[in-house]
Amino acid sequence: MNNPRTINAWAIFDWANSAYALVITVAIFPGYFLTLTDDTVNVLGLRMSDSTLYAWSIALAYLIIAAISPILSGIADFGGRKKVFLRFFTTLGALACFSLLFFTGMPTLWVGVVGFILATIGFAGGIVFYNSFLPLIATEDRYDDVSAKGFSYGFIGSVILLVINLIVIMNYGWFGFSDGLRAVPAAFVMVGLWWIGFAQIPLRRLPEDRPAKPVENLLGKGYQEIRKAWHNLRANPNAMRFLLAFFCYNAGVQAVLFLAATFAEKELHFSSTGLIFLVLILQIVAIGGAWASAKLSGRKGNKFSIVTMLLIWTVICMVGYFVQTGLDFYLLAAGVGLVMGGIQSLSRSTYAKLLPENTPDTASYFSFYDVMDKVSTVVGTFTFGFVEQITGGMRNSVMALAVFFLLSLIVISPVKIKRMAA
Repeated sequence: MNNPRTINAWAIFDWANSAYALVITVAIFPGYFLTLTDDTVNVLGLRMSDSTLYAWSIALAYLIIAAISPILSGIADFGGRKKVFLRFFTTLGALACFSLLFFTGMPTLWVGVVGFILATIGFAGGIVFYNSFLPLIATEDRYDDVSAKGFSYGFIGSVILLVINLIVIMNYGWFGFSDGLRAVPAAFVMVGLWWIGFAQIPLRRLPEDRPAKPVENLLGKGYQEIRKAWHNLRANPNAMRFLLAFFCYNAGVQAVLFLAATFAEKELHFSSTGLIFLVLILQIVAIGGAWASAKLSGRKGNKFSIVTMLLIWTVICMVGYFVQTGLDFYLLAAGVGLVMGGIQSLSRSTYAKLLPENTPDTASYFSFYDVMDKVSTVVGTFTFGFVEQITGGMRNSVMALAVFFLLSLIVISPVKIKRMAA
């Protein structure tokens, strides 16, 4: 517990996999996808905009991982295989990043969609096992700081790689590319190498899996572990209310993070370079936001901090509906960055505080948190795409997200979160 070397190794996993979350899903791939695809595409007989297809691809990926992660995490607790699954999803995600190299236009649209979905599954699938190590490496009074360290490492590492990608794309001639668009796939390869390379550090230093006795029907045992955690959570109304509030606001948060770049490209006509600068601003501010939220929670408590950030998120969505210029959107992105890292970091540590003390079944408990994360992402991104599909405008989608934050403020109001002694 509280071993600095182990904690740093755990945080480095965020450094490794956040490169995918930032470089591919937020900064580079959305614009690249919209550039290579027609404005309207036909998928299984359904005509939709390319941005709606992008949003629904995210929704499908998170729906798949939401369906399988409870089973996997239950098996991980019973069979002692946290690191096995962490390694598997890391490898899957990195290889899928490499596959995006072969997405070159409409004839290979399926490669782009399938590769993107598999990479997203690899990213999302690893998170539940990564999160489940937090109560195993840190005492409860360190949850906020350690969780913030993970997010800060992720922001810093992903920004470094994004700057490298920006240099390659802007100076494509130095690296033998004929134009900036042809230089973009190099970023996908670099993300895959960065992800699987740096992940070797936590995979070596995190606590080893506990050997388990061979048993029959391990899959059934996984379900049993999930049911046991579910029954325990039902007896913990605070944790259940928090999970419901988390479900509501995370739907809005994830939709904003995944689809802000498509909004900037389609509604405000940002260039690829402009999108990268936009994301850099967001990430740099988020580094300070994660630490600031940890300090605020230390002074005022987790609930006060989360409610404050939810109010800010609500204002951001309402302002986003009316934004007209690139400068306005840059300022809005800075606001998103301020609360982006904070809400994610505090959500994870707050849930950890609500778990039964000294429980060994952390993966099973965190699977519920993770299912809420994944399903809410499905709901948020699907809602964003659905509203655009029926109204013909992404601004209406942004305003719809404000509803999620307002609902979460209502749900979280009766939750009680204990304060830790300084």
